[in-house]
Amino acid sequence: MSWDYQSPWWLPGGNLQTIYAAKVARHFKNTDTQWARERWATPDGDFIDVDWLHTPDAEKDAPLLVLFHGLEGSSHSHYAQAFAAEVQQRGWRLALPHFRGCSGELNLAPRAYHSGDHEEIAWMLSQFRLQHDGAMYAVGISLGGNALMRWAGEQGHAASGVIDGIASVCSPIDLTASGHAIDSGFNKRVYARMFLASMKPRALQKLHQFPGLFDPHALMRVDTLYGFDNVFTAPLHGFKDTDDYWQRASAKPGLASVRVPALVLNARNDPFIPADCLPTPRDVSDWVQLWQPATGGHVGFVAGAFPGHLADMPRAVVEWLKQASI
Repeated sequence: MSWDYQSPWWLPGGNLQTIYAAKVARHFKNTDTQWARERWATPDGDFIDVDWLHTPDAEKDAPLLVLFHGLEGSSHSHYAQAFAAEVQQRGWRLALPHFRGCSGELNLAPRAYHSGDHEEIAWMLSQFRLQHDGAMYAVGISLGGNALMRWAGEQGHAASGVIDGIASVCSPIDLTASGHAIDSGFNKRVYARMFLASMKPRALQKLHQFPGLFDPHALMRVDTLYGFDNVFTAPLHGFKDTDDYWQRASAKPGLASVRVPALVLNARNDPFIPADCLPTPRDVSDWVQLWQPATGGHVGFVAGAFPGHLADMPRAVVEWLKQASI
């Protein structure tokens, strides 16, 4: 199965396709998406908030889709709403676990979340598996997709005992290449600034919880994701520095070890992810399928006549997961 996506003529360029999808397109379709929140206690004394899509018509053993969000994402993100609409149409169930600190409430431990958090993915998927006996799939968006693919590479054949299929969407599986791309030129002025505007205040809340955790003056001086990761993300999660973090957390080197049906979807005009760093068939196992359309931006993939919609990508990804597990 393949997906022949082409962006609409009226929405040219990776930046417009990225920004329009996130800020404009989702508002054109009214949805009655409702979530029910469940709090899970983690083994280290912290918590994870899981939002379950309200699907009263879904059978108990209907397939479950677990959606891992991207950097600073949540169940309010545009892609979460788009996948929710697709799942509702199919009569499936959907759960979105929030990475620590992303559910609207500060987490308790002296840590946050990061792009290679495959141990966290492993624990969350194991909890979903304990609750659900039917078919189970997982999709990771951007950061969440890198962590998911990192997990699959670590697990090898064992992953098939937990999940029936996985997909990453616009994930920076080469974190070094993507990090430097976000930190330069237009991307730095727009996207890096946007991310830092929410990441810095949250980091300072964490410092208030744990005085001395990092240097607040160093944090306030940073204007790049590289600098933020050097002060906050890397040291809090056991990495020497940003370079060590980006190298060890990247999913790309592990794609050859994946042994569960896996889809890796990346637009070649994604402003965050240089096309020349994307995996080729030589980089992946036979279990991995690569979709690399020429357009789509970063988690964009707007389709149809103006004003467009976001339904095509979730439909194609979910259908691939269903077909790949047959």
